[in-house]
Amino acid sequence: MSFPTASRYDHRRFCELERWRIVRSAAGKSNTHHETYELELPMGNVLRTRISRPPDRTVYGSGLWLHILRDQLQVSQQEFWQCVNDGILPPRSQPTVPEDSIPTEVLYLLKQRVGLSDDQLADMTVESAIERLQQYWTTGE
Repeated sequence: MSFPTASRYDHRRFCELERWRIVRSAAGKSNTHHETYELELPMGNVLRTRISRPPDRTVYGSGLWLHILRDQLQVSQQEFWQCVNDGILPPRSQPTVPEDSIPTEVLYLLKQRVGLSDDQLADMTVESAIERLQQYWTTGE
């Protein structure tokens, strides 16, 4: 499948749609020759990309564009264009929580108040975690 040549405008649109945050310079001012964006991923790592000003229809060279996709945006051409053209966010921006996950608040209480270890928590189901928390509230142990 072939894709169109990406422009600075497309790059910026992708960042805006995926809700990347614009980064200011150390002095709190805008950079005059680049727009710098960051995106914090669910696992805590941060992606950073720069767009030369002005973010117009100037197109990137193929080598530079492949570097931006792979190293900065970390998406495929298809994911990029689906986002820009159709508003479909890359899978990383669509956090999924398994239906059988123990709510974070319950895990926190079991660990901090009840004193269970990570190994004990790992073996629990949602039902057993809630039962154990109810037991703690009822008997104090």
